[in-house]
Amino acid sequence: MKITSTSCICPVLVCLCFVQRCYGTAHHSSIKVMRNQTKHIEGETEVHHRPKRGWVWNQFFVLEEHMGPDPQYVGKLHSNSDKGDGSVKYILTGEGAGTIFIIDDTTGDIHSTKSLDREQKTHYVLHAQAIDRRTNKPLEPESEFIIKVQDINDNAPKFTDGPYIVTVPEMSDMGTSVLQVTATDADDPTYGNSARVVYSILQGQPYFSVDPKTGVIRTALHNMDREAREHYSVVIQAKDMAGQVGGLSGSTTVNITLTDVNDNPPRFPQKHYQLYVPESAQVGSAVGKIKANDADTGSNADMTYSIINGDGMGIFSISTDKETREGILSLKKPLNYEKKKSYTLNIEGANTHLDFRFSHLGPFKDATMLKIIVGDVDEPPLFSMPSYVMEVYENAKIGTVVGTVLAQDPDSANSLVRYFINYNGEDDRFFNIDANTGTIKTTKVLDREETPWYNITVTASENDNPDLLSHVTVGIRVLDVNDNPPELAREYDIVVCENSKPGQVIHTISATDKDDFANGPRFNFFLDEHLPVNPNFTLKDNEDNTASILTRRRRFSRTVQDVYYLPIMISDGGIPSLSSSSTLTIRVCACERDGRVRTCHAEAFLSSAGLSTGALIAILLCVLILLAIVVIFITLRRSKKEPLIISEEDVRENVVTYDDEGGGEEDTEAFDITALRNPAAAEELKYRRDIRPEVKLTPRHQTLSTLESIDVQEFIKQRLAEADLDPSVPPYDSLQTYAYEGQRSEAGSISSLDSATTQSDQDYHYLGDWGPEFKKLAELYGEIESERTT
Repeated sequence: MKITSTSCICPVLVCLCFVQRCYGTAHHSSIKVMRNQTKHIEGETEVHHRPKRGWVWNQFFVLEEHMGPDPQYVGKLHSNSDKGDGSVKYILTGEGAGTIFIIDDTTGDIHSTKSLDREQKTHYVLHAQAIDRRTNKPLEPESEFIIKVQDINDNAPKFTDGPYIVTVPEMSDMGTSVLQVTATDADDPTYGNSARVVYSILQGQPYFSVDPKTGVIRTALHNMDREAREHYSVVIQAKDMAGQVGGLSGSTTVNITLTDVNDNPPRFPQKHYQLYVPESAQVGSAVGKIKANDADTGSNADMTYSIINGDGMGIFSISTDKETREGILSLKKPLNYEKKKSYTLNIEGANTHLDFRFSHLGPFKDATMLKIIVGDVDEPPLFSMPSYVMEVYENAKIGTVVGTVLAQDPDSANSLVRYFINYNGEDDRFFNIDANTGTIKTTKVLDREETPWYNITVTASENDNPDLLSHVTVGIRVLDVNDNPPELAREYDIVVCENSKPGQVIHTISATDKDDFANGPRFNFFLDEHLPVNPNFTLKDNEDNTASILTRRRRFSRTVQDVYYLPIMISDGGIPSLSSSSTLTIRVCACERDGRVRTCHAEAFLSSAGLSTGALIAILLCVLILLAIVVIFITLRRSKKEPLIISEEDVRENVVTYDDEGGGEEDTEAFDITALRNPAAAEELKYRRDIRPEVKLTPRHQTLSTLESIDVQEFIKQRLAEADLDPSVPPYDSLQTYAYEGQRSEAGSISSLDSATTQSDQDYHYLGDWGPEFKKLAELYGEIESERTT
């Protein structure tokens, strides 16, 4: 079997059939359908033959954008099993089946019901099958075919990036590339010339051209000048169908701007200028402006101005304003109409950024002449100096002349000048000035140590025009005289160690002087010659404005004396020399062997030095109140002591308790040891042993020798009788103990009680060298030796 179309039948197995329809030509495929050679007969054995493919397909084509009233015929499906009796049913499935493409299930004709757009979808994949209408069994296997949408020229070229803005330097060579434009066509580039685009220029000739194939825009003229024309609008057209008649086209605009290059030198509008400047113009001020024109822009128009010659080169200067590109003329020195009435300057303006490609258009600079006319004005008085410095000695008498200022009228009138001082306040009125002569005098006594320098402002005015004023600064230096004696630089805390050696430096002092250097150092330190020689300390002048304090003797003791005073004298190097006296306070402290201070007696006082007077008084009052309370408590306690005899009826039945402590070894009044040695001496030797007796030694020795002969037994009996008969003595059952040591030894006593009263010439200084174990012993014997020396 084969499929035929309404227009033609191909004689080959597979062919293309072109049918002319309405608005175009449709391409259809004639397909021979081969049925599968597989047959099954009932009652016979099934025989398998080699199956053959029943469908051989070519592509169907359908024109896009079909606008006819009837559906567009696509093609026809036909099966070899179809005998024309309507028993075969054709089924179409796949993309667009039933919506875009419909099929006549009896004849197999396929139609397109909608207008298709190839730019949206280029082809459709469908599946065809022939089935038995009665049994719904497939007669042929399902096969796949494609319906392609055939392109027509329905899309014009488009410039997706337009419009364009681009720049190109001026004076560029002909053919310089400016920009490449590209147009796109949505039509099928593989079919016909629908998407073949060519470029042409519609506007912009003869300045620019475009390549028809590539779309590259180039300059078409030599040396295009930006100063003549800067902006160009070029219209480029793109046309498909290779530019043939009937092709579609699109256009875009390219805005081209010529950028500047330095191809124009600066030019002054005039060759001669004139400028008026009054002679009162201030130095450093701008007195005029001048400008050269440059047709270029940006950095290509930058220029600098300079004065190349003229008689005013030393009087005027010129600078360049980068914003306005103007030359600013300034005054370097003051003008004087009476001396010179005009100046001439030659000014040059030159580009700073040169392009050597255009050096043949140069030179890129220009010059002009400027004449400056000096104007005469009434000027204020002019001082002979820009500032004055004067000197006067301190303590000078009121009315002392300090100096004179001088000002004159610079004009030809030469008016008289008056002077006065600008006072800022009452504190500044140390000077006055003669209004006619300009002589400055003192009005108060000056003190250099209080104010060493004065700055005053003197004003001068003309008698004829008091509004014209001139000012000048006058500095007055106060010279020093030797009117201040030297004094110690500070309060010194000087410490001497107890173990100091003779000649040891314990401190270094210095001095200051309020006077100037010439009347101050060098300082001399010395001791007052009218005072006796200090046995403990001396002073050594180091001849470098300092002095050293030295010890004169060995060893100092805090217990003997903890503070020493050393009067000293200090004189300065002025003429005449002045001197002062001061007293140094030296504290005695215990130190380590390396000289570090360990402790000082004065520490307790130093710690309270920071307390106020009220705090000290409060502390003393508290101490006194505590002492009074203790005394009252002790007195009340003693007054409430119970008597020794509690009951007078039977004293023997009572135990009396004594709670009194003895006075120790030094309490010799509580018990007389002589009674133990000899009872007979108790009545006759009734003096205190803690103080030196006033009796002579010779009678005492005689009495002792007499008492030694009395019998101890008789003495005890005598005491027993006294105790029995005296009612005021302790009770009868009290115990009294007596002891008798006997006669003393010929060798004498070895007790140390009275050793402190003996004199010894032994030197204990060696104990200080035995180490820290003997430090306390060395201090004790050192104090004893110091007391003996004192």
